[in-house]
Amino acid sequence: MNIILLEKQEVQGGTVLLTDRRAKHLIKVLQVQVGDTVRIGIIDGPKGSGRVVASCNKYPFQVELEVQLADELPDKPPVDLLLALPRPIMLRRIFSQAAALGVGAIFITHAQRVEKSFWNATLLNEEEYRPHLLHGLEQAVDTRVPEVFICERFKPFIEDVLPSKIREYSHLLIAHPGSSATLKSVIHERPRRILLAIGPEGGWVDYEMDRFAECGFASFSLGERILKVDTAVVAIHGRLSERRESFL
Repeated sequence: MNIILLEKQEVQGGTVLLTDRRAKHLIKVLQVQVGDTVRIGIIDGPKGSGRVVASCNKYPFQVELEVQLADELPDKPPVDLLLALPRPIMLRRIFSQAAALGVGAIFITHAQRVEKSFWNATLLNEEEYRPHLLHGLEQAVDTRVPEVFICERFKPFIEDVLPSKIREYSHLLIAHPGSSATLKSVIHERPRRILLAIGPEGGWVDYEMDRFAECGFASFSLGERILKVDTAVVAIHGRLSERRESFL
């Protein structure tokens, strides 16, 4: 936990009293003392610092911080994700990793090679997936929570939802093992915003690829190796960041 994230309503009169896992982390891991300063941030708000003004070092742990906010809200990350619903245990990791890497939004939809039973996962409820997003932000010292859009049916998503979203992107990219193109060949200029689509481990079927192509997506491949979805998210995000930086 490299930053202590606070809900806006938790701050009262310029101070916040922590009594949960955050207090335990401050006392047991960071071993804070009165007068120490730690990094804090308001969820979907600015970052700043918190000075320890009181603490209880025994269970139940408590830490009171004097809050000072200075920084502006971080910029929205330039990459968004579009995922065919992965296995729940994998999606849990992706939520955390994506938030840590920096994505503005995560779109989740169906694909022919997605097991229908995955849609019964409780992880698709906001109260279940939000903590994993926050864990990623705590790792990366960020406060902007990725937006999550879930559409269980592929056809309504591709026909009704996606067309209203894609106008804000300069590049629409879809990872597909059968493509002969590389990331370098599909990104010819510095991207402003990117929507990256990653399918199930079995890949998108031809019908799905055709529909994405109709929307303007360019397909690419990382090579012959077939990666798990969570590995692909991390690998491609890193390659995209490197490609963007090459235009500086």
